[in-house]
Amino acid sequence: MLSFFKKSAVSDYFPLKVDMHSHILPGLDDGSPDVATSIELVKGLMSLGVRHSIATPHIISDLYRNSRETIMAARDLLRNELARQGMEYRIDAAAEYMLDTGFFDLLDHGTPLLTLRDNLLLTEFSWMSMPDNPKELSFRIITGGYTPVLAHPERYGYFHDNFKAYHLLQDLGFKLQVNLLSLSGHYGAQAARAAKYLLKNDMVSFIGTDLHHDRHLAGLRDSRQQMEQLLGGREWNGALLIK
Repeated sequence: MLSFFKKSAVSDYFPLKVDMHSHILPGLDDGSPDVATSIELVKGLMSLGVRHSIATPHIISDLYRNSRETIMAARDLLRNELARQGMEYRIDAAAEYMLDTGFFDLLDHGTPLLTLRDNLLLTEFSWMSMPDNPKELSFRIITGGYTPVLAHPERYGYFHDNFKAYHLLQDLGFKLQVNLLSLSGHYGAQAARAAKYLLKNDMVSFIGTDLHHDRHLAGLRDSRQQMEQLLGGREWNGALLIK
């Protein structure tokens, strides 16, 4: 662990060895467009000290109509190229599920969903407005056999004037996942303020990169010293265990 008072202007601290939220699988969503880009993103993660990614491509019924088959095919494509290049990096795959009608059709039909581990399911809300009935959403997911992990709640603008909603979500059974780049202000001051509130109140169960492209990599590299100060030198997600 590095000291907060290290004189060097550059920190080599990075809080993740296991990244549980990224869009590095090729050709599936708004992340990596091809295998060559995926390899470059993995190299960037490795340079930060990450050794294992659980890639989480979007599944959004009216935009990214991914499935277990498309996701696993992309995972295998990337795994094979990593092996061909002799790169020792573990790639697993889950998904980031938009809680839309398509998701609940899958859930109601008993379709096996792609989880981070065991029954941990990465989910996201609409960017436009908070769901009308989050209690019903969590109830359906939990009774369906899953534990919902809500991706980047600090980025939803409708929560920025209502931090009490985060406590409600926790009470309803959602585990909260914060993006590393939110802490550095990459997504704006309001998202940074919300992320710091969640940390201060011990409400964060997971941290992820939400890596899409090389600009995110640059932001992660440039904000390591800030991350070290905010996270106290702690490593996150080591065994994907809920806090």
